[in-house]
Amino acid sequence: MSGPNDNFDPKQVAALDPAAVDGFVADALAAIEGATTTAELKQARHDHAGDVSPLALANREIGALPPQARKEAGQRVGQARGRVNQAVAARQAALAEGELNAALAAERVDMTLPVYVGPQGALHPVTTLIDEMIDVFVAMGWEVADGPQLESEWYNFDALNLAPDHPARAMQDTLWIDPPTAGKLLRTQTSPVQVRAMLERGVPLYIVSPGKVFRADEYDATHLPVFHQLEGLVVDKGISMADLRGTLDHLAKTMFGDVRTRMRPHYFPFTEPSAEVDLECFVCHGESVGNPDRPCRTCRSEGWIEWGGCGIVNPRVLTACGIDPEVYSGFAFGMGVDRTVMFRTGAPDLRDFVEGDIRFSRSILGGAR
Repeated sequence: MSGPNDNFDPKQVAALDPAAVDGFVADALAAIEGATTTAELKQARHDHAGDVSPLALANREIGALPPQARKEAGQRVGQARGRVNQAVAARQAALAEGELNAALAAERVDMTLPVYVGPQGALHPVTTLIDEMIDVFVAMGWEVADGPQLESEWYNFDALNLAPDHPARAMQDTLWIDPPTAGKLLRTQTSPVQVRAMLERGVPLYIVSPGKVFRADEYDATHLPVFHQLEGLVVDKGISMADLRGTLDHLAKTMFGDVRTRMRPHYFPFTEPSAEVDLECFVCHGESVGNPDRPCRTCRSEGWIEWGGCGIVNPRVLTACGIDPEVYSGFAFGMGVDRTVMFRTGAPDLRDFVEGDIRFSRSILGGAR
């Protein structure tokens, strides 16, 4: 490259001639406009606006001009390069928009076509039934209470009127935690939650407490060492057996439809008087009783199905929880959720409930009433 001088060679700076610069611009604009893809535009930009493009080389020759000619040549080349860069930017935007539209059209998904949906899980039937039963009580204004599964002996037995020598302790096949002297056990019922609620929440009290319970039962078609209960407790002024009967009738009709209930005298240490609650068989409605031509497997042709236990809260339990039994009374009830699922769906074997087979949950939920 020649240095600046007053006697410059016109041939040396021919690239700065106005006609030459206009030609460079015309070639660049034609190449840019002719680019149909961003890749072609990138090449055109390299050829006509890059470091070795004709306009870039012309810009380098400005230094070879005499000082009085540099300003005009610089403006001419600068404007030319600006036009080319503007054309590149405009074409880049147009091509990008066109390529995006083409990609969207090519990748369009027809939402009306059937698609493969991956396998989905399902709520366990016990979980589903617990939610339905809770909804019944929440709609009546009750609260849901929960408590620990590893429980203290006092909450599980003593506060519920089961003294250390009470025979009912042996009836429940308790699973104790080592060492036995610690007085810790896996709760045999959800009743400890009721004791905790009376101590912590006070009265009046309307709660329902679902959860797992643990007993050393055999693992067979009708027994599990881990199963589920749902218990309810009401403590208020003027509570009677009639309130208990009305509550259970409402729950039974919500769960099973138009069925009857009955109560049979029974014994529970934490309620007095106590009763067992039976449901009229919702399959045969009692028509199988004494009728060998129409046997019923659900109720074994007895017409009734044992559902759970209930009764008026024993005054000793209220006293243990700091509630005056002369002012307040209450009722409590409880039933096994797993067997309730069996009643509603006809599931033949409780062991299917703990196998974790998604097909079982789907079949039970699909056949539930």
